[in-house]
Amino acid sequence: MRTKLAIKTHAMLEHFFPERRVFLKSDNDTRFIRLKPGTQLVALAGSGLLIGWAIVATAIILMDSIGSGNFREQAKRDQRTYQARLNDLSGQRDGRAEEALAAQERFNAALSQISIMQSELLSSETRRRELETGIEVIQSTLRDTMQDRQAARSQLAELETGDGVSAAQIAASSAPMDFLAEALARTAAERDQVIIDAQDALLHADEMAQQIAQMRDQNNTIFRQLEEAMTVSVAPLDKMFRNAGMPTDRIIKTVRRGYSGQGGPLTPLSFTTRGEEPTADTLRANRLIEQMDRLNLYRIAAEKAPFASPVKNAFRFTSQFGFRRDPKTGGRRMHKGVDFAAGMGTPLYATADGVVVSASWSAGYGRLVKIQHEFGIETRYAHMSKMRVKVGQRVSRGQRIGDMGASGRVTGVHLHYEVRVGGKAVNPMIYIKAANDVF
Repeated sequence: MRTKLAIKTHAMLEHFFPERRVFLKSDNDTRFIRLKPGTQLVALAGSGLLIGWAIVATAIILMDSIGSGNFREQAKRDQRTYQARLNDLSGQRDGRAEEALAAQERFNAALSQISIMQSELLSSETRRRELETGIEVIQSTLRDTMQDRQAARSQLAELETGDGVSAAQIAASSAPMDFLAEALARTAAERDQVIIDAQDALLHADEMAQQIAQMRDQNNTIFRQLEEAMTVSVAPLDKMFRNAGMPTDRIIKTVRRGYSGQGGPLTPLSFTTRGEEPTADTLRANRLIEQMDRLNLYRIAAEKAPFASPVKNAFRFTSQFGFRRDPKTGGRRMHKGVDFAAGMGTPLYATADGVVVSASWSAGYGRLVKIQHEFGIETRYAHMSKMRVKVGQRVSRGQRIGDMGASGRVTGVHLHYEVRVGGKAVNPMIYIKAANDVF
């Protein structure tokens, strides 16, 4: 059975691929190569596979080229969208800064008004206490006068009803009686005047009480508005520091140690020197002053932490923080900062107050500037074309420290920006993003 199948197969191959001979002739000899049907079939199959592979490879390369083109277009669209988003965020940041400045001005005006109203309230309280003291004195005098008049009336009754009193005695006592009646008349007039003065004083005290109540209502309104404003102002700053991983209590203590002077508008209020308990308004004002002091300390701390962006001109992010493919070696490597790409010579700015601890050439970093800040934070600005600061120089946030370049180990013009806390590199975008809703 197998022999018959083999014969039929061979016959079919002979029909489609008849045996061929290829003659090779030389000067002295002639040879030939016999191509059997199986050999021809194998050669045809190999040629077909080779052609098919070439077609598939060409199609893959063509599709990859088309896909790469689409990817580049998509990347360009994403870049334009991202750039527009950055411009929008920059505009929002400027708007928030203007709003914060306006709020600070309103806050200072309200604080001045509160100081004036508190002085008026203290004067009103003093006048009210003086009136209350005067009324007490008048009432005491009136009581004494009434007692004296009653005693005189009793003596007069005794004289008029006395038994065995002669006409001479009555005549002799008429002069003192006239004097006593005149004294009683004067006392009654004085009593009536004292009553009128007391009534006037009570009316004046009522008016003063109404004025004090009105002032308290006004103070309540101002206090409430200021408390709401302080809540709105302090909460974003508190959130900003927490999002940046900076414990607020420790920051406040650190800043307070550096600014330990006292006095001025942030000193707690005291309206009494007699050891009395502070009033509710005094406690409320002191709580508000504590919030103002916390806001002021936050403002100082924000100047000393790198919440700003080192590039203010138009730029694009070319590399994020974290592991990435090394552009030089192609291997996987930790990228300890973020890269901002812009034109050659683009101004670079300090992101916080600090002291320049290094400004020199540093191997792969090229021209490198290091700035030491508070809270154990250091920022680094690498690959500069020009450095505009010196070692030991104190710089402020927003001060120009150099120009963008391509010095050191780079593939193009950009800024490599690092933030280190306690010597350990952290993602700079933590600070920049944390400040987006504040500055």
